[in-house]
Amino acid sequence: MPNIRELDPSASPLDYFGSELRRQREAAGLRQGQLGDVIFCTGSLIGQVETAHKVPTREFAERIDAALMTDGAFSRLVGLVLRSQLPSWFQQYAEMEARAEYISTYQCQLVYGLLQTEAYARAVLGVEQTSKLDEMVAARMERQRILKREHPPVVWTVLDEAVLYRAIGGKAVMREQLTHLLGLFGQPWMELQVLPFSAGEHAGMMGSFTLLRFDDDPALHYNESYDSGHMTANPQVIRERSVGYARLQAEALSPRESAALIARVMEERYGEQPGPDARSVA
Repeated sequence: MPNIRELDPSASPLDYFGSELRRQREAAGLRQGQLGDVIFCTGSLIGQVETAHKVPTREFAERIDAALMTDGAFSRLVGLVLRSQLPSWFQQYAEMEARAEYISTYQCQLVYGLLQTEAYARAVLGVEQTSKLDEMVAARMERQRILKREHPPVVWTVLDEAVLYRAIGGKAVMREQLTHLLGLFGQPWMELQVLPFSAGEHAGMMGSFTLLRFDDDPALHYNESYDSGHMTANPQVIRERSVGYARLQAEALSPRESAALIARVMEERYGEQPGPDARSVA
């Protein structure tokens, strides 16, 4: 007999998703195995999602919508489910990030989450996440959907040169990640600069930070420590960090020079000749 665990739909987005999936499946007169056959997965997986033991992927949700003809209901819900897998202290920032019209970020250790490849994200999150690694990676990839909207936010990123040399996940992962970064140059809503080692002391010495700006709400400043994040709309903080960010932009390499540096590091450090598009950008 399958596990007939009763869910409280109000307990969490994951419980609501599982409860709705069971309700819609039963309304369609399908057993778990039958629905699994339709969407090319096992009945066991259907049962795990229905009992909130497994977090659904976006692809799973889209297949469920197609199979049960639910007019995109599960595809809309899965975003909330995946966001709920983020650390509780990070969820509020992710919500504000998704609403921002303009994102400007300085990153001194890692590629910004919105720009990470799946393999790079898995390597970063895998340092401390084991039991929920798949869910955490899926949640990070879900954040990036804001870049695929019809009107995505403007994203301006300044990466410390050290980010290019930190071999997250090994050479193959870094080649893919740097190739991805090179592909972002020329996007009308994206600017990327590298702050070179030669800049010496700079306005980002205290660590990574992000500024979020909105059409109708006050700007926000965000930074995080080991296991917590801090977000503020304090006007003085916004003023100081905005000036600091402008200084970082001024001291960083131009986008064209940054692309050339990324391509050179990819070739020399990670053993891959950049493609013709990357070289032409540089």
